[in-house]
Amino acid sequence: MVNALIFLLFFVPLTLLCSGAAVIGSIFDRGGAFAHRCAYFWSSCGLGLARTRLLVHGRDAVPPTEPVIFMGNHQGNFDILALSRAIPRRFSWLAKEELFRVPLFGAAMMRAGYIPIDRSDGRKALRSLDAAAKRIKGGASVVIFPEGTRTPDGALLPFKKGGFLLAERAGVPIVPFTINGSMQVNPRNKLELHTGTISVRFAPPIPTAGEGAVRGSALVERVRAAIEAGLER
Repeated sequence: MVNALIFLLFFVPLTLLCSGAAVIGSIFDRGGAFAHRCAYFWSSCGLGLARTRLLVHGRDAVPPTEPVIFMGNHQGNFDILALSRAIPRRFSWLAKEELFRVPLFGAAMMRAGYIPIDRSDGRKALRSLDAAAKRIKGGASVVIFPEGTRTPDGALLPFKKGGFLLAERAGVPIVPFTINGSMQVNPRNKLELHTGTISVRFAPPIPTAGEGAVRGSALVERVRAAIEAGLER
């Protein structure tokens, strides 16, 4: 608990500083590149403060330019820091709309090009997916946790279909990733922080459009199998 409190003592001001820098920087860089660099700096410092080592495998499987949807398991709070460092290209988070209302932090997310999803009812969620699909078709890559929440024990939870519908509407490949070690560094719903290693493993892209495309329930199962194959037991 002491380690966690010391971490938060430095990490909260770091978050405010980087959020403020992203908002101010966006005045001169409306494309979001500076805000993305702020997020990379934030994640690098956060992992360093927690004395957490990051290992990345399969970076060469990530397409360097075409838009994709990164999809993987969700072990804990440190997944965000790990992925911000591990993904070797610019990307956007697909996040619930409520986060964009957080003062300063929400503004920084918007300036970085992150995409809000309104989950308050079915119609609004579909409109959000349509808007996100247009952004992706326009060249944005996004990150989605198909479980929708953090796992309590490391095993994969049932997948929600929203991310897969988005991939099919946008017609872009899905790049599966698997995170290991995050829940050991920071256990779910506990004010604890342990020194450790987080690994991120990328699997080859799975097409959702064109020749060889996978769709429907077969797509869900193939992505799930790719993520599960990387889990350490």
